[in-house]
Amino acid sequence: MQWVSKLSITEIILIFSFLLLYGLYIVRSYKLARLLQTHARRVWIKFALRSVYFSLLIIALLGPSFGELIRKEVKSVGKDIYIAVDLSLSMNATDIQPSRLAKVKFELKRLVDNLTNDRIGLIIFSTEAFIQCPLTYDRDAIYTWIESLKTSLLPTSGTDFAQPLALAHRKLTDTTDVQKKMPQSKLLILISDGEDFGEETQQMVKKFEQDEIRIFTVGVGTEEGGKIPFRDNSFKRDVSGREVITKLNPELLQAIADQTGGRYFTINASTVETNRLIENINQIEGELMDKKQLDVTANNYFYFLLAAILLLVADVLFTVNILQI
Repeated sequence: MQWVSKLSITEIILIFSFLLLYGLYIVRSYKLARLLQTHARRVWIKFALRSVYFSLLIIALLGPSFGELIRKEVKSVGKDIYIAVDLSLSMNATDIQPSRLAKVKFELKRLVDNLTNDRIGLIIFSTEAFIQCPLTYDRDAIYTWIESLKTSLLPTSGTDFAQPLALAHRKLTDTTDVQKKMPQSKLLILISDGEDFGEETQQMVKKFEQDEIRIFTVGVGTEEGGKIPFRDNSFKRDVSGREVITKLNPELLQAIADQTGGRYFTINASTVETNRLIENINQIEGELMDKKQLDVTANNYFYFLLAAILLLVADVLFTVNILQI
């Protein structure tokens, strides 16, 4: 016989509590019998019955498995996904409350929650790009890195899409990774307000198109725009002293997505298309990541549970006089 679970501290505490409490009950019964000048031998009948169905409940809790072993093949199918997040100063704009970046962080956690079988990595960028978190299945690590996102992580305030595109393309096409011997479904999610001041973006997009790696883009902000919080509770100003208004520029993000076979989505004050993004990603067929042969037996806990319930009912319906007068 095999067991689904091992005897843990929970079961040990239950067994100890049962023996302790029933031991106190037996002692109390014998003291009462001595006081009444009679005997309490029948207390052992109830103890035996209750010990049997209590033991059956513990066995059911541990999940006994017996019978013929069944060999099953378990496959792990998923995708490699890099998420590139714009951390330029314009992501601090407040046209989305409390800010564009705060909203992105909230939606990123929802996104990761729903991509359960995929390896996910995180790239941060402005005019430079860095790997914040390599491809991993560790959701706790990803949540930690998402929570740490802030515009001060990067030294410059502008935006250059070519940098995160080049970094993501290099990582997604890297054939030296031991885990990537098999071809896998790969894609990039590019999150930004669309303000790109780079000159090599189109060249990098062509590389994604050639390698059939889709780019899903997410435009964050409103076309009306918003001010950018700056030092000392003020707002960022241009060289002429006027407050800078940063606006969502969806055209370039839409073009990048269309050229690579991806889709464009919006996050703003009135529209949040995270659910549509999740649906589109989950519709993409993943590749085989790993497969294992497992020996499986059926968990037959219900036989023991049924026997315990029947004995419990019998214990309730049929009483025994503990003290014989």
